[in-house]
Amino acid sequence: MAGRSEKFTFEGEDGQRLAARLDLPDGPPRATALFAHCFTCTKDIFAAARIAERLAERGIAVLRFDFTGLGHSQGEFANTNFSSNVADLIHAADHLRERGLAPSLLVGHSLGGAAVLAAAGEIAETAAVATIGAPADPSHVAHHFAGAREEIERRGEAEVVLAGRTFRIRRQFLEDIEAQRLAERVGALKRPLLIFHAPRDETVGIDNASRIFLAARHPKSFVSLDDADHLLTRRRDAEYVAEVLAAWAGRYLPQPPAVEAPAATDRTVEEGTVVVSEDGKGRLSQAIRAGRHRLSADEPASVGGDDSGPTPYDLLLAALGACTSMTLRLYAERKGWPLEHSSVALTHRKIHAEDCADCETKGGKLDHIRRRLTLSGPLDEAQRARLLEIADKCPVHRSLHGEVKIDSALE
Repeated sequence: MAGRSEKFTFEGEDGQRLAARLDLPDGPPRATALFAHCFTCTKDIFAAARIAERLAERGIAVLRFDFTGLGHSQGEFANTNFSSNVADLIHAADHLRERGLAPSLLVGHSLGGAAVLAAAGEIAETAAVATIGAPADPSHVAHHFAGAREEIERRGEAEVVLAGRTFRIRRQFLEDIEAQRLAERVGALKRPLLIFHAPRDETVGIDNASRIFLAARHPKSFVSLDDADHLLTRRRDAEYVAEVLAAWAGRYLPQPPAVEAPAATDRTVEEGTVVVSEDGKGRLSQAIRAGRHRLSADEPASVGGDDSGPTPYDLLLAALGACTSMTLRLYAERKGWPLEHSSVALTHRKIHAEDCADCETKGGKLDHIRRRLTLSGPLDEAQRARLLEIADKCPVHRSLHGEVKIDSALE
């Protein structure tokens, strides 16, 4: 399960501040991945976000950042080129290393894939590399602005429209990509390589994957993305890449530390016991131990927390929602009713008692929980109405409405 996501900046090749996001797992990361986004994209493109989320779920921290002049990073795109992108990646690796999170997995999408292939030899900790729809030669991107090439050569620069946005491309960019010898770097990679590519990719043809594969030494693998588009805009395509990448990378990265089963006499793992303590990661963040399960809690930054986990009221709503859904399932099964799926959406807020016509409390404020059920399946109206009634019978609901006695004592 992904733990939290940090936003920060670090210094790039030209001294500009580059906007970054670090997705961290729930617990100490077993390894760190560095992700390079596609040409003129940003770190927040869906494919990058989904892949980072899935890797974090597998215990792998992921740093993704906006290259100079893109997204929220400083600098002018016109002054960048492929070499500066590679240099930015190396600076990102340096930043991670300073934090004790040196990247052992490099992942690149499109031109970002070519960039990680070029940077891998400069990042000593790299244990594995993966590319997604990557060109075999950085000069491939020139086809995006082929119509403006003559003007760029003649005037030294030109404005081009890429993905609906206007960018200034200068002659130095063309000269830089033409000077790259990526095949030589791939041949000298000496790291496991995984190549993702769609046979119908209309932006970067499948022949690029073949050239990279042939240039690389073993161990190397190729995964076809069938009818996926270049940017992996369909959720299922991005999720497929994330799943395969996480499984493949696990072979070359450190295994998760073995978790020793707590002793039976340990009070913190006894069934029915929940222990909450400060975890030291933030001002208000808490570590929750419920038997053998681990959760976290925090408050949003607006009230002094770090937003590293659900709030206490979020957890309260989660308890009520889970109890409600379980109760509906058990009741429907006992009755033999065709309840295919249920979900419960809950919100909490404080309201003035005088605004509640059917509440016993008439002064001050009270808690108002709004619960909305979604029931799927060929249920008739009578069954749906009865299930709505049953929702109020769940044990947590009864506890919230009943008299609760809390005894507090110092250990």
